[in-house]
Amino acid sequence: MSDMNNTLEDIHTSGCLGEKAEIFESGKGNVSGSSSPSLIPLHASLQPPNAQLSKTAVCKGNRKSKEGEESLLTAPFPNPFPELIPSTVSSLVSDCLLPWTKGAATQVIKVYNEDNTSRAVEVPTDITARDICQLFVMKNHCIDDHSWTLFEHLSHLGIERTIEDHESVMEVLSGWGMDTDSRLYFRKNYAKYEFFNKPLDFFPDHMVSLSSETNGIMNHSQLIQTFLNSSTCPEIHGHLHAKEQGRKSWKKFYFVLRRSGLYFSNKGTSKEPRHLQFIAEFSDSDVYTLLSAKKIHGAPTDYGFCVKSTKCGSPRDLKLLCADDEQTRTCWVTAMRLFKYGLQLYQNFIQPHQKQKASPMRSISENSLVAMDFSGHKSRVIENPSEALSVAVEEGLSWRRKSCHRLSSHGSPSTSQSPMSNIALHMAQPWFHSKLSRDEAHRLITQQGLIDGVFLLRDSQSNPKTFVLSLCHTQRIKHFQILPVDDEGDLFYSLDDGHTRFTDLIQLVEFYQLNRGVLPCKLKHHCARITL
Repeated sequence: MSDMNNTLEDIHTSGCLGEKAEIFESGKGNVSGSSSPSLIPLHASLQPPNAQLSKTAVCKGNRKSKEGEESLLTAPFPNPFPELIPSTVSSLVSDCLLPWTKGAATQVIKVYNEDNTSRAVEVPTDITARDICQLFVMKNHCIDDHSWTLFEHLSHLGIERTIEDHESVMEVLSGWGMDTDSRLYFRKNYAKYEFFNKPLDFFPDHMVSLSSETNGIMNHSQLIQTFLNSSTCPEIHGHLHAKEQGRKSWKKFYFVLRRSGLYFSNKGTSKEPRHLQFIAEFSDSDVYTLLSAKKIHGAPTDYGFCVKSTKCGSPRDLKLLCADDEQTRTCWVTAMRLFKYGLQLYQNFIQPHQKQKASPMRSISENSLVAMDFSGHKSRVIENPSEALSVAVEEGLSWRRKSCHRLSSHGSPSTSQSPMSNIALHMAQPWFHSKLSRDEAHRLITQQGLIDGVFLLRDSQSNPKTFVLSLCHTQRIKHFQILPVDDEGDLFYSLDDGHTRFTDLIQLVEFYQLNRGVLPCKLKHHCARITL
Protein backbone atom coordinates (compact mmCIF):
# COMPACT_ATOMS: atom_id res chain seq x y z
CA MET A 1 0.00 0.00 0.00
CA SER A 2 2.98 2.35 0.39
CA ASP A 3 3.32 2.83 -3.40
CA MET A 4 -0.34 3.57 -3.69
CA ASN A 5 -0.19 6.06 -0.81
CA ASN A 6 2.72 7.88 -2.43
CA THR A 7 0.83 8.09 -5.69
CA LEU A 8 -2.28 9.43 -4.00
CA GLU A 9 -0.77 11.70 -1.34
CA ASP A 10 -2.05 14.81 -3.15
CA ILE A 11 -5.63 13.92 -2.32
CA HIS A 12 -7.31 16.90 -0.71
CA THR A 13 -9.25 16.32 2.51
CA SER A 14 -12.13 18.72 2.93
CA GLY A 15 -12.08 20.84 6.04
CA CYS A 16 -15.85 20.95 6.23
CA LEU A 17 -16.06 17.40 7.55
CA GLY A 18 -13.37 18.02 10.13
CA GLU A 19 -15.23 21.02 11.50
CA LYS A 20 -18.42 19.00 11.81
CA ALA A 21 -16.53 16.14 13.44
CA GLU A 22 -15.42 18.53 16.18
CA ILE A 23 -19.06 19.43 16.72
CA PHE A 24 -19.98 15.76 17.04
CA GLU A 25 -17.12 15.15 19.46
CA SER A 26 -18.57 17.79 21.75
CA GLY A 27 -21.39 15.34 22.46
CA LYS A 28 -24.13 17.71 21.33
CA GLY A 29 -26.83 17.08 18.80
CA ASN A 30 -30.57 17.52 18.55
CA VAL A 31 -31.70 13.90 18.60
CA SER A 32 -35.06 12.58 19.67
CA GLY A 33 -36.90 9.27 19.54
CA SER A 34 -39.58 8.72 16.96
CA SER A 35 -42.24 8.47 19.63
CA SER A 36 -41.25 11.74 21.31
CA PRO A 37 -43.15 15.03 20.87
CA SER A 38 -42.42 17.09 17.81
CA LEU A 39 -39.06 18.80 17.72
CA ILE A 40 -38.82 22.46 18.60
CA PRO A 41 -38.47 24.43 15.35
CA LEU A 42 -35.04 25.96 15.14
CA HIS A 43 -36.17 29.01 13.17
CA ALA A 44 -37.37 30.53 16.45
CA SER A 45 -35.03 33.26 17.61
CA LEU A 46 -32.60 32.32 20.36
CA GLN A 47 -30.84 34.51 22.88
CA PRO A 48 -27.59 35.93 21.60
CA PRO A 49 -24.61 35.00 23.79
CA ASN A 50 -24.14 38.55 25.12
CA ALA A 51 -27.79 38.99 26.14
CA GLN A 52 -29.15 37.54 29.36
CA LEU A 53 -32.62 37.60 30.88
CA SER A 54 -32.68 38.13 34.62
CA LYS A 55 -33.77 35.17 36.70
CA THR A 56 -36.64 37.23 38.06
CA ALA A 57 -37.96 37.82 34.55
CA VAL A 58 -37.93 34.10 33.78
CA CYS A 59 -39.11 32.83 37.18
CA LYS A 60 -42.03 35.21 37.52
CA GLY A 61 -44.22 34.45 40.49
CA ASN A 62 -41.42 33.18 42.76
CA ARG A 63 -42.80 33.94 46.23
CA LYS A 64 -39.37 33.63 47.84
CA SER A 65 -37.99 36.62 45.95
CA LYS A 66 -36.97 39.65 47.91
CA GLU A 67 -39.16 42.69 48.02
CA GLY A 68 -36.75 44.58 45.80
CA GLU A 69 -36.93 41.85 43.21
CA GLU A 70 -40.76 41.83 43.41
CA SER A 71 -40.76 45.51 42.62
CA LEU A 72 -38.74 44.76 39.52
CA LEU A 73 -41.31 42.18 38.47
CA THR A 74 -44.21 44.57 38.89
CA ALA A 75 -42.44 47.45 37.17
CA PRO A 76 -42.67 47.70 33.37
CA PHE A 77 -39.75 45.71 31.97
CA PRO A 78 -39.36 45.61 28.18
CA ASN A 79 -38.71 42.08 26.91
CA PRO A 80 -36.09 42.26 24.15
CA PHE A 81 -37.17 38.78 22.96
CA PRO A 82 -40.99 38.85 22.95
CA GLU A 83 -41.20 35.75 20.78
CA LEU A 84 -39.63 33.65 23.57
CA ILE A 85 -42.17 32.27 26.03
CA PRO A 86 -40.52 32.19 29.48
CA SER A 87 -41.63 28.63 30.20
CA THR A 88 -39.84 27.35 27.10
CA VAL A 89 -36.56 29.19 27.51
CA SER A 90 -34.98 26.38 29.53
CA SER A 91 -36.09 23.79 26.98
CA LEU A 92 -34.76 25.85 24.08
CA VAL A 93 -31.40 26.56 25.64
CA SER A 94 -30.34 22.95 26.16
CA ASP A 95 -27.62 20.58 25.19
CA CYS A 96 -29.99 18.95 22.75
CA LEU A 97 -29.66 21.85 20.34
CA LEU A 98 -27.12 21.40 17.60
CA PRO A 99 -24.47 24.12 17.87
CA TRP A 100 -24.52 24.75 14.10
CA THR A 101 -28.23 25.65 14.02
CA LYS A 102 -27.69 29.33 14.62
CA GLY A 103 -27.78 30.97 11.24
CA ALA A 104 -27.83 27.65 9.34
CA ALA A 105 -30.65 25.99 7.40
CA THR A 106 -31.76 22.76 9.05
CA GLN A 107 -34.08 19.86 8.33
CA VAL A 108 -35.44 16.94 10.33
CA ILE A 109 -34.66 13.44 9.03
CA LYS A 110 -35.51 10.01 10.42
CA VAL A 111 -32.95 7.19 10.62
CA TYR A 112 -33.80 3.51 11.20
CA ASN A 113 -31.94 0.52 12.63
CA GLU A 114 -32.19 -3.20 11.74
CA ASP A 115 -34.97 -3.73 14.28
CA ASN A 116 -36.86 -0.77 12.73
CA THR A 117 -36.42 1.46 15.75
CA SER A 118 -35.94 5.00 14.56
CA ARG A 119 -34.77 8.42 15.65
CA ALA A 120 -35.53 11.86 14.33
CA VAL A 121 -32.52 14.14 13.96
CA GLU A 122 -32.43 17.84 13.18
CA VAL A 123 -29.39 18.44 10.97
CA PRO A 124 -27.99 21.11 8.64
CA THR A 125 -28.91 20.79 5.00
CA ASP A 126 -25.28 20.28 3.91
CA ILE A 127 -24.67 17.30 6.19
CA THR A 128 -22.97 14.20 4.74
CA ALA A 129 -23.50 10.51 5.38
CA ARG A 130 -20.31 10.31 7.45
CA ASP A 131 -21.53 13.16 9.65
CA ILE A 132 -24.76 11.30 10.36
CA CYS A 133 -22.84 8.13 11.24
CA GLN A 134 -20.50 10.03 13.57
CA LEU A 135 -23.49 11.60 15.32
CA PHE A 136 -25.19 8.26 15.98
CA VAL A 137 -21.92 6.60 17.00
CA MET A 138 -21.47 9.20 19.72
CA LYS A 139 -25.10 9.35 20.81
CA ASN A 140 -25.31 5.56 21.15
CA HIS A 141 -21.80 5.18 22.66
CA CYS A 142 -20.69 2.80 19.88
CA ILE A 143 -17.11 1.87 19.10
CA ASP A 144 -16.12 3.81 16.01
CA ASP A 145 -14.30 1.24 13.88
CA HIS A 146 -15.12 3.14 10.65
CA SER A 147 -17.58 0.45 9.55
CA TRP A 148 -20.80 2.28 10.47
CA THR A 149 -22.68 3.11 7.31
CA LEU A 150 -25.80 4.91 6.13
CA PHE A 151 -27.98 2.96 3.69
CA GLU A 152 -30.66 4.12 1.28
CA HIS A 153 -33.50 1.59 1.48
CA LEU A 154 -36.29 1.78 -1.13
CA SER A 155 -38.92 -0.72 0.03
CA HIS A 156 -41.34 -0.11 -2.85
CA LEU A 157 -38.63 -1.16 -5.30
CA GLY A 158 -37.02 -3.84 -3.12
CA ILE A 159 -33.54 -2.34 -3.44
CA GLU A 160 -30.92 -0.65 -1.25
CA ARG A 161 -27.42 0.78 -1.53
CA THR A 162 -24.59 2.16 0.56
CA ILE A 163 -24.64 5.95 0.72
CA GLU A 164 -21.01 6.95 0.26
CA ASP A 165 -19.49 8.86 3.17
CA HIS A 166 -19.05 12.07 1.19
CA GLU A 167 -22.56 12.15 -0.26
CA SER A 168 -25.01 14.85 0.75
CA VAL A 169 -27.90 13.23 2.62
CA MET A 170 -30.32 15.94 1.50
CA GLU A 171 -29.53 15.27 -2.15
CA VAL A 172 -30.39 11.62 -1.57
CA LEU A 173 -33.67 12.55 0.10
CA SER A 174 -34.57 14.94 -2.72
CA GLY A 175 -34.81 11.99 -5.11
CA TRP A 176 -37.50 10.26 -3.04
CA GLY A 177 -41.16 10.43 -4.00
CA MET A 178 -43.68 11.66 -1.44
CA ASP A 179 -45.78 8.49 -1.60
CA THR A 180 -42.92 5.96 -1.50
CA ASP A 181 -41.68 3.93 1.46
CA SER A 182 -38.06 5.09 1.47
CA ARG A 183 -35.82 4.99 4.54
CA LEU A 184 -32.34 5.70 5.82
CA TYR A 185 -30.77 2.80 7.76
CA PHE A 186 -27.80 3.02 10.13
CA ARG A 187 -25.82 -0.20 10.53
CA LYS A 188 -22.38 -1.74 10.09
CA ASN A 189 -20.86 -2.60 6.73
CA TYR A 190 -17.43 -4.18 7.16
CA ALA A 191 -17.08 -4.70 3.39
CA LYS A 192 -17.49 -1.01 2.52
CA TYR A 193 -13.77 -0.39 1.85
CA GLU A 194 -12.36 -3.91 2.16
CA PHE A 195 -11.47 -3.94 -1.56
CA PHE A 196 -8.71 -1.40 -0.79
CA ASN A 197 -7.14 -3.90 1.63
CA LYS A 198 -7.69 -7.08 -0.43
CA PRO A 199 -8.42 -6.07 -4.04
CA LEU A 200 -7.46 -9.45 -5.48
CA ASP A 201 -10.31 -11.05 -3.48
CA PHE A 202 -12.84 -8.68 -5.03
CA PHE A 203 -11.66 -8.80 -8.64
CA PRO A 204 -11.02 -12.34 -9.94
CA ASP A 205 -8.48 -12.65 -12.75
CA HIS A 206 -10.98 -14.07 -15.21
CA MET A 207 -13.26 -11.01 -14.87
CA VAL A 208 -10.69 -8.20 -15.15
CA SER A 209 -8.82 -6.96 -18.21
CA LEU A 210 -6.23 -4.23 -17.81
CA SER A 211 -4.64 -1.85 -20.25
CA SER A 212 -1.71 -3.01 -22.35
CA GLU A 213 0.80 -1.04 -20.25
CA THR A 214 0.51 -3.51 -17.38
CA ASN A 215 1.11 -6.53 -19.66
CA GLY A 216 -1.64 -8.39 -17.81
CA ILE A 217 0.44 -8.59 -14.60
CA MET A 218 -0.99 -6.93 -11.51
CA ASN A 219 -0.27 -6.92 -7.80
CA HIS A 220 -2.07 -5.60 -4.74
CA SER A 221 -1.51 -1.85 -5.26
CA GLN A 222 -1.37 -1.80 -9.07
CA LEU A 223 -4.90 -3.19 -9.35
CA ILE A 224 -6.41 -0.39 -7.25
CA GLN A 225 -4.27 2.28 -8.95
CA THR A 226 -5.57 1.07 -12.29
CA PHE A 227 -9.15 1.74 -11.21
CA LEU A 228 -8.35 5.09 -9.57
CA ASN A 229 -6.20 6.43 -12.42
CA SER A 230 -8.50 8.03 -14.97
CA SER A 231 -5.92 7.58 -17.75
CA THR A 232 -6.08 3.78 -17.54
CA CYS A 233 -8.82 1.62 -19.02
CA PRO A 234 -9.62 -1.38 -16.83
CA GLU A 235 -12.52 -3.54 -17.94
CA ILE A 236 -14.88 -5.92 -16.15
CA HIS A 237 -16.50 -8.59 -18.28
CA GLY A 238 -18.58 -11.73 -17.84
CA HIS A 239 -22.02 -13.25 -18.19
CA LEU A 240 -25.02 -11.84 -16.32
CA HIS A 241 -28.74 -12.47 -16.39
CA ALA A 242 -30.74 -9.42 -17.48
CA LYS A 243 -34.47 -8.84 -17.23
CA GLU A 244 -35.88 -7.97 -20.63
CA GLN A 245 -37.64 -4.62 -20.84
CA GLY A 246 -41.40 -4.94 -20.38
CA ARG A 247 -41.25 -8.71 -19.82
CA LYS A 248 -41.03 -11.06 -16.88
CA SER A 249 -38.37 -13.26 -18.45
CA TRP A 250 -34.63 -13.09 -17.82
CA LYS A 251 -31.99 -13.73 -20.48
CA LYS A 252 -28.24 -14.32 -20.19
CA PHE A 253 -25.87 -11.92 -21.98
CA TYR A 254 -22.18 -11.17 -22.06
CA PHE A 255 -21.61 -7.79 -20.35
CA VAL A 256 -18.69 -5.37 -20.48
CA LEU A 257 -18.11 -2.57 -17.94
CA ARG A 258 -15.87 0.34 -18.95
CA ARG A 259 -15.35 3.90 -17.82
CA SER A 260 -17.77 5.03 -20.49
CA GLY A 261 -20.56 2.80 -19.18
CA LEU A 262 -22.11 -0.66 -19.12
CA TYR A 263 -22.63 -2.62 -22.36
CA PHE A 264 -23.86 -6.05 -23.43
CA SER A 265 -22.92 -7.98 -26.54
CA ASN A 266 -25.62 -9.06 -28.97
CA LYS A 267 -23.26 -11.62 -30.51
CA GLY A 268 -21.82 -14.09 -28.03
CA THR A 269 -18.75 -12.72 -26.26
CA SER A 270 -17.76 -10.31 -29.01
CA LYS A 271 -16.43 -6.93 -27.85
CA GLU A 272 -16.47 -5.28 -31.25
CA PRO A 273 -18.11 -1.85 -31.13
CA ARG A 274 -20.80 -2.87 -33.62
CA HIS A 275 -21.88 -5.71 -31.32
CA LEU A 276 -21.90 -3.80 -28.01
CA GLN A 277 -25.21 -2.28 -26.93
CA PHE A 278 -25.16 0.56 -24.41
CA ILE A 279 -27.06 -0.04 -21.14
CA ALA A 280 -26.18 2.74 -18.68
CA GLU A 281 -23.52 5.17 -17.55
CA PHE A 282 -22.91 6.23 -13.96
CA SER A 283 -22.61 10.01 -13.85
CA ASP A 284 -26.33 10.27 -13.03
CA SER A 285 -27.01 6.66 -11.93
CA ASP A 286 -26.38 4.56 -8.83
CA VAL A 287 -25.96 0.82 -8.33
CA TYR A 288 -28.27 -0.97 -5.88
CA THR A 289 -28.54 -4.55 -4.61
CA LEU A 290 -31.84 -6.40 -4.90
CA LEU A 291 -33.17 -7.45 -1.50
CA SER A 292 -35.26 -10.41 -2.69
CA ALA A 293 -34.33 -10.95 -6.31
CA LYS A 294 -36.16 -14.26 -6.70
CA LYS A 295 -39.31 -13.37 -4.79
CA ILE A 296 -39.89 -9.79 -5.97
CA HIS A 297 -38.34 -9.74 -9.43
CA GLY A 298 -38.45 -13.40 -10.44
CA ALA A 299 -34.67 -13.57 -10.92
CA PRO A 300 -32.95 -16.94 -11.47
CA THR A 301 -30.74 -16.39 -8.37
CA ASP A 302 -30.77 -14.17 -5.29
CA TYR A 303 -27.55 -12.38 -6.31
CA GLY A 304 -29.32 -9.51 -8.04
CA PHE A 305 -28.38 -5.87 -8.48
CA CYS A 306 -29.58 -2.99 -10.63
CA VAL A 307 -28.65 0.38 -12.09
CA LYS A 308 -31.10 3.16 -11.24
CA SER A 309 -31.09 6.67 -12.62
CA THR A 310 -31.18 9.41 -10.00
CA LYS A 311 -33.96 11.13 -11.99
CA CYS A 312 -36.28 8.11 -12.30
CA GLY A 313 -38.08 6.23 -9.54
CA SER A 314 -40.33 3.88 -11.47
CA PRO A 315 -39.74 0.09 -11.36
CA ARG A 316 -39.79 -0.08 -15.16
CA ASP A 317 -36.81 2.30 -15.33
CA LEU A 318 -34.54 -0.08 -13.38
CA LYS A 319 -31.84 -1.98 -15.28
CA LEU A 320 -32.20 -5.32 -13.46
CA LEU A 321 -29.22 -7.71 -13.51
CA CYS A 322 -28.43 -10.96 -11.76
CA ALA A 323 -25.16 -12.86 -11.12
CA ASP A 324 -24.65 -16.59 -10.57
CA ASP A 325 -22.82 -16.17 -7.24
CA GLU A 326 -21.97 -13.63 -4.57
CA GLN A 327 -18.37 -13.07 -5.67
CA THR A 328 -19.48 -12.17 -9.19
CA ARG A 329 -22.09 -9.71 -7.93
CA THR A 330 -19.61 -8.13 -5.53
CA CYS A 331 -17.10 -7.67 -8.35
CA TRP A 332 -19.60 -5.86 -10.59
CA VAL A 333 -21.02 -3.64 -7.84
CA THR A 334 -17.58 -2.67 -6.49
CA ALA A 335 -16.26 -1.85 -9.98
CA MET A 336 -19.28 0.37 -10.66
CA ARG A 337 -18.68 2.27 -7.41
CA LEU A 338 -15.01 2.78 -8.34
CA PHE A 339 -15.84 3.96 -11.86
CA LYS A 340 -18.44 6.41 -10.51
CA TYR A 341 -16.49 7.94 -7.62
CA GLY A 342 -12.83 7.11 -8.33
CA LEU A 343 -10.37 8.90 -6.04
CA GLN A 344 -13.18 10.13 -3.81
CA LEU A 345 -13.70 6.58 -2.51
CA TYR A 346 -10.03 6.31 -1.60
CA GLN A 347 -10.22 9.65 0.16
CA ASN A 348 -13.21 8.38 2.16
CA PHE A 349 -11.20 5.28 3.06
CA ILE A 350 -8.08 7.05 4.35
CA GLN A 351 -9.74 10.06 5.99
CA PRO A 352 -10.57 8.39 9.36
CA HIS A 353 -7.02 7.02 9.60
CA GLN A 354 -5.56 10.47 8.88
CA LYS A 355 -7.74 11.91 11.63
CA GLN A 356 -6.45 9.32 14.11
CA LYS A 357 -2.85 10.24 13.28
CA ALA A 358 -3.66 13.94 13.70
CA SER A 359 -5.18 13.38 17.19
CA PRO A 360 -2.90 11.01 19.08
CA MET A 361 -4.30 12.10 22.44
CA ARG A 362 -7.57 10.24 21.81
CA SER A 363 -5.92 6.82 22.00
CA ILE A 364 -2.54 5.19 22.38
CA SER A 365 -1.09 3.96 19.13
CA GLU A 366 -0.55 0.22 18.99
CA ASN A 367 2.82 0.88 17.35
CA SER A 368 4.08 2.47 20.58
CA LEU A 369 3.42 -0.71 22.61
CA VAL A 370 5.98 -3.49 22.84
CA ALA A 371 5.86 -6.97 24.36
CA MET A 372 8.12 -7.41 27.41
CA ASP A 373 9.40 -10.53 29.19
CA PHE A 374 9.97 -10.15 32.95
CA SER A 375 10.47 -13.83 33.76
CA GLY A 376 14.29 -13.69 33.99
CA HIS A 377 16.73 -11.66 36.06
CA LYS A 378 16.57 -8.86 33.47
CA SER A 379 13.62 -7.69 31.41
CA ARG A 380 13.81 -7.97 27.64
CA VAL A 381 11.78 -6.84 24.63
CA ILE A 382 10.12 -9.73 22.75
CA GLU A 383 10.84 -9.00 19.11
CA ASN A 384 9.55 -12.26 17.63
CA PRO A 385 5.83 -11.71 16.78
CA SER A 386 4.90 -15.37 17.20
CA GLU A 387 6.57 -15.51 20.62
CA ALA A 388 4.78 -12.31 21.67
CA LEU A 389 1.44 -13.77 20.57
CA SER A 390 1.97 -17.04 22.46
CA VAL A 391 2.97 -15.15 25.61
CA ALA A 392 -0.14 -12.96 25.34
CA VAL A 393 -2.40 -16.00 24.97
CA GLU A 394 -0.78 -17.77 27.92
CA GLU A 395 -1.09 -14.69 30.13
CA GLY A 396 -4.73 -14.29 29.16
CA LEU A 397 -5.54 -17.90 30.00
CA SER A 398 -3.59 -17.66 33.26
CA TRP A 399 -5.46 -14.50 34.24
CA ARG A 400 -8.81 -16.16 33.50
CA ARG A 401 -7.90 -19.21 35.63
CA LYS A 402 -6.95 -16.95 38.52
CA SER A 403 -10.18 -14.97 38.11
CA CYS A 404 -12.30 -18.11 38.20
CA HIS A 405 -10.40 -19.29 41.31
CA ARG A 406 -10.94 -15.96 43.07
CA LEU A 407 -14.67 -16.05 42.30
CA SER A 408 -14.98 -19.60 43.68
CA SER A 409 -12.92 -18.89 46.82
CA HIS A 410 -15.01 -15.81 47.69
CA GLY A 411 -18.28 -17.67 47.59
CA SER A 412 -19.40 -16.61 44.11
CA PRO A 413 -20.88 -19.37 41.97
CA SER A 414 -18.28 -21.23 39.96
CA THR A 415 -18.82 -22.73 36.52
CA SER A 416 -19.80 -26.10 37.92
CA GLN A 417 -22.13 -24.60 40.50
CA SER A 418 -24.11 -22.27 38.28
CA PRO A 419 -23.77 -22.64 34.51
CA MET A 420 -26.72 -20.29 34.10
CA SER A 421 -24.57 -17.43 35.39
CA ASN A 422 -22.20 -17.95 32.47
CA ILE A 423 -25.10 -17.92 30.03
CA ALA A 424 -26.18 -14.57 31.46
CA LEU A 425 -22.67 -13.26 30.75
CA HIS A 426 -22.88 -14.51 27.18
CA MET A 427 -26.17 -12.76 26.59
CA ALA A 428 -24.65 -9.42 27.55
CA GLN A 429 -22.03 -9.65 24.79
CA PRO A 430 -22.62 -7.68 21.56
CA TRP A 431 -21.78 -10.74 19.42
CA PHE A 432 -24.45 -12.93 21.07
CA HIS A 433 -27.87 -12.78 19.41
CA SER A 434 -29.86 -15.31 21.45
CA LYS A 435 -33.03 -16.48 19.63
CA LEU A 436 -31.80 -15.70 16.12
CA SER A 437 -32.76 -18.23 13.46
CA ARG A 438 -30.39 -19.58 10.82
CA ASP A 439 -31.98 -17.48 8.07
CA GLU A 440 -31.94 -14.34 10.22
CA ALA A 441 -28.26 -14.91 11.05
CA HIS A 442 -27.52 -15.32 7.35
CA ARG A 443 -29.33 -12.07 6.56
CA LEU A 444 -27.61 -10.11 9.35
CA ILE A 445 -24.11 -11.22 8.33
CA THR A 446 -24.90 -10.45 4.67
CA GLN A 447 -26.09 -6.97 5.62
CA GLN A 448 -22.98 -6.20 7.66
CA GLY A 449 -20.50 -7.38 5.04
CA LEU A 450 -19.49 -10.70 3.49
CA ILE A 451 -15.79 -10.58 4.33
CA ASP A 452 -13.64 -13.13 6.13
CA GLY A 453 -14.11 -13.20 9.89
CA VAL A 454 -17.55 -11.61 10.28
CA PHE A 455 -19.34 -13.68 12.92
CA LEU A 456 -22.05 -13.96 15.53
CA LEU A 457 -23.12 -16.49 18.18
CA ARG A 458 -26.71 -17.57 18.73
CA ASP A 459 -28.87 -20.23 20.37
CA SER A 460 -29.30 -23.46 18.43
CA GLN A 461 -32.80 -23.87 17.02
CA SER A 462 -32.56 -27.66 16.79
CA ASN A 463 -30.91 -28.31 20.18
CA PRO A 464 -31.82 -25.81 22.93
CA LYS A 465 -28.82 -26.85 25.07
CA THR A 466 -26.24 -25.90 22.45
CA PHE A 467 -25.07 -22.77 20.66
CA VAL A 468 -24.10 -22.00 17.07
CA LEU A 469 -21.24 -19.94 15.68
CA SER A 470 -22.15 -18.37 12.31
CA LEU A 471 -19.04 -17.29 10.41
CA CYS A 472 -18.34 -15.77 6.99
CA HIS A 473 -15.44 -17.12 4.93
CA THR A 474 -14.79 -16.57 1.20
CA GLN A 475 -18.16 -14.78 0.96
CA ARG A 476 -19.97 -17.87 2.23
CA ILE A 477 -21.64 -18.22 5.62
CA LYS A 478 -20.94 -21.39 7.59
CA HIS A 479 -22.47 -22.57 10.85
CA PHE A 480 -20.56 -24.44 13.59
CA GLN A 481 -22.28 -26.09 16.55
CA ILE A 482 -20.88 -25.38 20.02
CA LEU A 483 -21.49 -28.40 22.23
CA PRO A 484 -21.55 -28.49 26.04
CA VAL A 485 -19.07 -30.96 27.55
CA ASP A 486 -19.62 -32.37 31.05
CA ASP A 487 -16.38 -33.41 32.74
CA GLU A 488 -17.00 -34.79 36.25
CA GLY A 489 -19.61 -32.17 37.02
CA ASP A 490 -17.78 -29.28 35.36
CA LEU A 491 -19.44 -27.76 32.28
CA PHE A 492 -17.32 -26.71 29.32
CA TYR A 493 -18.00 -25.63 25.73
CA SER A 494 -16.23 -26.96 22.66
CA LEU A 495 -16.21 -26.59 18.87
CA ASP A 496 -14.13 -29.72 18.21
CA ASP A 497 -15.90 -32.50 20.15
CA GLY A 498 -14.19 -31.70 23.43
CA HIS A 499 -10.55 -31.54 22.28
CA THR A 500 -10.42 -27.79 23.06
CA ARG A 501 -12.58 -26.80 26.02
CA PHE A 502 -13.67 -23.42 27.36
CA THR A 503 -15.37 -22.49 30.60
CA ASP A 504 -17.71 -20.02 28.85
CA LEU A 505 -18.48 -18.58 25.43
CA ILE A 506 -16.50 -15.43 26.14
CA GLN A 507 -13.33 -17.48 26.51
CA LEU A 508 -14.19 -19.43 23.35
CA VAL A 509 -14.60 -16.25 21.29
CA GLU A 510 -11.40 -14.72 22.65
CA PHE A 511 -9.46 -17.87 21.79
CA TYR A 512 -10.68 -18.06 18.20
CA GLN A 513 -10.03 -14.35 17.72
CA LEU A 514 -6.35 -15.20 18.21
CA ASN A 515 -6.27 -18.75 16.80
CA ARG A 516 -7.98 -20.24 13.79
CA GLY A 517 -8.11 -23.74 15.27
CA VAL A 518 -10.73 -25.88 13.52
CA LEU A 519 -12.32 -22.81 11.89
CA PRO A 520 -11.57 -21.72 8.30
CA CYS A 521 -10.43 -18.27 9.56
CA LYS A 522 -10.08 -16.28 12.78
CA LEU A 523 -13.01 -14.39 14.27
CA LYS A 524 -12.48 -10.76 13.31
CA HIS A 525 -15.66 -8.65 13.12
CA HIS A 526 -18.73 -9.36 15.24
CA CYS A 527 -22.21 -8.50 14.03
CA ALA A 528 -23.68 -5.88 16.35
CA ARG A 529 -27.16 -4.49 16.72
CA ILE A 530 -27.98 -1.30 18.55
CA THR A 531 -31.29 0.29 19.51
CA LEU A 532 -31.47 3.90 18.45
